[in-house]
Amino acid sequence: MSHAVSSPALQPHISPHQKIETSTTFTAISTRRKVTNETARVLVFATVIVAFIPLLWVLWELVSRGAAVTLSSNWWMKSQMGIIESQAGGGAYHAIMGTLIQALITSALSIPIGVLTGIYLVEYAGQSRLGKVTTFMVDILTGVPSIVAALFIYSLWVVLFGFERSGMAVSLALVLLMVPVIIRNTEEMLRVVPQDLREAAYALGVPKWKTIARIVLPTAMSGIITGIMLSVARIMGESAPVLILVGYNVGTNFNPVEGPQTSLPLMMLAMYKAGTTGAAVDKMWGAAFTLVVIIAVLTIAARLISRRFSVKT
Repeated sequence: MSHAVSSPALQPHISPHQKIETSTTFTAISTRRKVTNETARVLVFATVIVAFIPLLWVLWELVSRGAAVTLSSNWWMKSQMGIIESQAGGGAYHAIMGTLIQALITSALSIPIGVLTGIYLVEYAGQSRLGKVTTFMVDILTGVPSIVAALFIYSLWVVLFGFERSGMAVSLALVLLMVPVIIRNTEEMLRVVPQDLREAAYALGVPKWKTIARIVLPTAMSGIITGIMLSVARIMGESAPVLILVGYNVGTNFNPVEGPQTSLPLMMLAMYKAGTTGAAVDKMWGAAFTLVVIIAVLTIAARLISRRFSVKT
């Protein structure tokens, strides 16, 4: 048996000079990558800092101008009944209750519709005509300005049906703004859930509806709740619907279908019209700070609930 012996003449010969050039090339590439990586990291951190500047500025203005007004217990327990807007005193209880009632009605109508529609589009629609039409309509509603939604509800609720301007009309207009946001967010969160989880459940003989209820939704619940709270924050700060569909009231009105019902954005506008200096401006900033506090508390509570729900599952 003959053994193949490699000849030294056939082996590639690399001179020391070529080794030095190769090492220098690798070092240059590594250095360039490190410089590029550090430059990108610095740019990312710089843009984050730039984005934080207006946010911190707004928060500072709210705290410095509005926090002092809200420290009094009267602010949270009394309304502006019997008090002139330009006069110090009274509270925002009527506006707080109006905001919460309108947001509660809007959420009760929007959340089931939005979540169930998002489930249909991801899990059942596929390439069906109804799914395509629904997606198209959601895209259109997402870009509808709030004043257009308010005018539509005014022409339908007040002009056509003959109902009076009220908190319920405001809630119906806010539904048109909240539903598409929830649908789009629910779609994105459900698509993030790995398909392997669904297939594993189907392989075990679990029905599709139970797979969605027990596996898909709990997995995406945290993101869905976050999107819902973002949409709630948006509707609570809308001013166009309350300007068109409900009147200002200095007293507290718990009935959303009858009479004027003040909300915090409407109270801010009323105080701004009352004057640009003095107690009216303080109340305006106090109402703005109160709105931010309520949204922050609701968001934190929702995140805690979603985290506890995720742990249980």
